[in-house]
Amino acid sequence: MYEYKIETYRVKEAEKSMNRLAQEGWRVVAVTPNEVMGFGIVVTYERQIS
Repeated sequence: MYEYKIETYRVKEAEKSMNRLAQEGWRVVAVTPNEVMGFGIVVTYERQIS
């Protein structure tokens, strides 16, 4: 079974947060532009639940 997390970032903030979550076992499964804000990205993560 998997759990999912969705985060919204400004592009310059994304790298630090994505690296932190990767160390916690999260894997990026999708990256899309954030059209609502007009800038930034929406990142979807998943990790397997033990």
